[in-house]
Amino acid sequence: MLFTLKKYIGGMMLPLPLLLMLIALGLALVWFSRFQKSGKSLITLGWLALLLLSLQPVADSLLRPIENKYPTWQGNQKIGYIVVLGGGYTWDPQWAPSSNLINNSLPRLNEGIRLWLANPGAKMIFTGAAAKTNPVSTAEAGARVAESLGVPRTSIITLDSPKDTEEEAAAVKQAIGDAPFLLVTSASHLPRAMIFFEKQGLHPLPAPANQMAISAPLNPWERAIPSPVWLMHSDRVGYETLGRIWQWLKGSSGEPGQE
Repeated sequence: MLFTLKKYIGGMMLPLPLLLMLIALGLALVWFSRFQKSGKSLITLGWLALLLLSLQPVADSLLRPIENKYPTWQGNQKIGYIVVLGGGYTWDPQWAPSSNLINNSLPRLNEGIRLWLANPGAKMIFTGAAAKTNPVSTAEAGARVAESLGVPRTSIITLDSPKDTEEEAAAVKQAIGDAPFLLVTSASHLPRAMIFFEKQGLHPLPAPANQMAISAPLNPWERAIPSPVWLMHSDRVGYETLGRIWQWLKGSSGEPGQE
């Protein structure tokens, strides 16, 4: 119950739902109260914030500092385990297997397989519990997709009880102890994930995937036209900021603004 409540409240505090609530409040004031000026101000503020967060220069300038904390793993150190953290998924057996990994999950898996190919004999560890309405866990979905791409089942370990990153860290600690491992997750999520794993006394090697903040040149119109793509980048900033604040409140890290 607490987990569901945390997800619901956190979800409503992300940029899009939060700004929509702000605009709705402004509309309510304009239509149903005498506070016309306040209502118009809220509508204007919400619209302007939504516009700015939907522009590539703004969204990626906010996201880039978080993603750039750890570089792409290029090391040649011998690794025995590659931990791929769970993300968005569904499971429809009629689909191509990889179509079941949505949002950040497929890029994480792709990077995990790249690292597995570079480390013959390593085990891939997939984490994540099942959604309430899905009989297949996040970990199992990742394992099935990896298997469909050529990773033998004997090289895969699934940890399908953890519901969030903190629980994933504890489950990995229990499964492999102090063995060295690569930690694969989205670049924006990795700074927060490293804190959870290090709190368990582990020493993960950071391996970011799914970098989204663009530094390469873009067409002028791509930078100037609002897009849900860039709004999604702003959403990642909001999600990770809320996650760091939650870590800080629980005493899991230092200052909430540190990345």
